[in-house]
Amino acid sequence: MSKMQSIIVDEMKVKPVIDSAETIKKIKHFIEQYVKSHPFVRTLVLGISGGQDSTLTGKLLQLVAEEMRANSGRDIQFVAVKLPYGVQKDADEVEDALNFIAPDRIITVNIKPAVDQSVETLKQAGIDLTDFQKGNEKARERMKAQYAIAANLSGIVVGTDHSAENITGFFTKHGDGAADIAPLFGLNKRQGRQLLAYLNAPAHLYEKQPTADLEDDKPQLPDEEALGVTYQAIDDYLEGKTIRPEEAAIIEQHYIKNAHKRELAYTRYTWPK
Repeated sequence: MSKMQSIIVDEMKVKPVIDSAETIKKIKHFIEQYVKSHPFVRTLVLGISGGQDSTLTGKLLQLVAEEMRANSGRDIQFVAVKLPYGVQKDADEVEDALNFIAPDRIITVNIKPAVDQSVETLKQAGIDLTDFQKGNEKARERMKAQYAIAANLSGIVVGTDHSAENITGFFTKHGDGAADIAPLFGLNKRQGRQLLAYLNAPAHLYEKQPTADLEDDKPQLPDEEALGVTYQAIDDYLEGKTIRPEEAAIIEQHYIKNAHKRELAYTRYTWPK
């Protein structure tokens, strides 16, 4: 393992092998301890896309809410949020994910009017967003809606960021990258699939091709096509395995280029001299 890979693997906390039951227990314990340490929290909020990451996170949140109601007396609820931009192409998979999760409450917010108005307002101000930039507007509007719901229901917003996403910076800054807690961090993509299989999720929800689906001009663009590298290579890299040099180079370029997404806002006291 190269020095760079060693540094990244240490930062991303991915283990080569995980035990499904033990890992789920630890993730649930983390969520529960966070909630217990914040007395104002009565609601856990998460956007459900129909993809692997939100399906796994949502199921774990629902389990935590049910267990806390039964064991600790805390009246915690899980709110799953559907956030389509108009008509979502994989809406049927969102419904399949919700059926599997069985959340306490479902809220639907169509972000299209807000996004389109924002794009038009910026255009009138002389800022004509590209399709890619509009995609980021969608991600940020989705997070804005989740935080509004959390504020109204005395809750927190839970993120789906995991280490295979974090290493590449494959998320929108202050969009899906913004959350109060990120319980999947420390897992790679294949380990998320492993946990969903253990939880008896419908296979098509974790075997489907991952896509952020943010760009109008490139609907359902596969993550791997956008990244230029496969999740298998990313997962192997995070597990400390040797991969092809050209694949490692792409991963490390993403890691360096998108470092700013993993950093909090600097002040004049925290900026490294």
